[in-house]
Amino acid sequence: MLSRRRAARRILPRRMPIRRAGAILAAAGCAVSLAVLPGTVAAADTIRDNQQWVLNMMDVPAAWQLTRGAGVTVAVIDSGVNPHISDLTGSVITGPDYTGVSTRPSNPDWGVHGTWMASLIAGHGHPAGGDNGVTGIAPASTILSVRVIPDRADPHYGRYSREQEPHIQDALAHGIDYAVQHGAKVISMSIGYSAPNGAVKQALQDAFSHGVVVVASAGNSGAPGGPSDVGQAPESFPADYPGVISVGAVNMDGEVAGFSSDNLSVQVAAPGVNVPAQGRDGVYWVVSGTSPACALVAGVAALIKSRYPALAPRLVASALTSTTTDRPAHGYDSQVGFGIVDAAAALAKAGKLAGDPPAPAGISAAVQFGGGPAAVPQAPVRPRGSGLLILFALLALASLVLTGAAGTRLGLLRRSPP
Repeated sequence: MLSRRRAARRILPRRMPIRRAGAILAAAGCAVSLAVLPGTVAAADTIRDNQQWVLNMMDVPAAWQLTRGAGVTVAVIDSGVNPHISDLTGSVITGPDYTGVSTRPSNPDWGVHGTWMASLIAGHGHPAGGDNGVTGIAPASTILSVRVIPDRADPHYGRYSREQEPHIQDALAHGIDYAVQHGAKVISMSIGYSAPNGAVKQALQDAFSHGVVVVASAGNSGAPGGPSDVGQAPESFPADYPGVISVGAVNMDGEVAGFSSDNLSVQVAAPGVNVPAQGRDGVYWVVSGTSPACALVAGVAALIKSRYPALAPRLVASALTSTTTDRPAHGYDSQVGFGIVDAAAALAKAGKLAGDPPAPAGISAAVQFGGGPAAVPQAPVRPRGSGLLILFALLALASLVLTGAAGTRLGLLRRSPP
């Protein structure tokens, strides 16, 4: 298991006493240390301001001119999602629990990590579409929650942790299968395991064959980069499986986060330090790790699948990796992959890959004069009045007279001697 822990900070009112919470499982093999720290008053309407740097860094507002993710289901395969928090109300479908533990969703230690991640993908503020609270990258998308791991503070985590890893990973394989069978077009997995698994690999192949885009966190075992694999972080699965989009983390300045795993599985990067999210308790937190970075990129994948639902997963990955900002000097490195995801540019590239014609110069791709081709009326047909009918009748009579005269002349010619 990966051992590095990252901090999550709760945004609290002034004078709230400092409390220390236990470590929770952010992912199997990707743990997060959770500390409750003092902070300033954070009304919900200030959260939007606090998260604006995340949206701007990924150029999300420009992408929203084309789509906000409607029609796409994103499976969050994690520790569960509380569907009743203000910024996710009406946007969550609760799937099965494959953990094998009996913790109820009403328990305050159930679904902590998964709810954070879901809010980053599909949070719609409150009231829905309003100016308060967290706005996810794809706020019009739907979350399918599939629980495959418990949070570390879960009362039954001890029993879960004693299970053999193949059995634990079977739960992940079942979760992927369920997501595919129930219409997910994007799967977000902010989780990690130390070894590959045949059942999971087979489930992923089935997901790809059904056109599902799969995104996973690269892990929080950052190591200094070096010329050889010796200095790199260990691989994390599912991020290291072929076809999975592996995501590293950067901070507000676009610099690679020290904890972000440095290995050749990393393809792209996204904000992963002090990212605002809503918790299962309805309170707003700032979370750090490759987990939130993964969720943000999954949101961009949802925007692409909303606009171009038939685009194959490999082409979605191509759109994401070929349009990044802050690209490394040599085009790629093992810390940030090909660079930081740019939602608007990725959407534009996806359109080209899908065969969409480019918009005319100076005209937004979202604009169609007159409402687009569907709104163009057919050429008008003038009603036929009585005058036209009389004219047509006279022309027809004249034609008959001429035809009869021609026939009579032909008969006379045939009876004349040669």
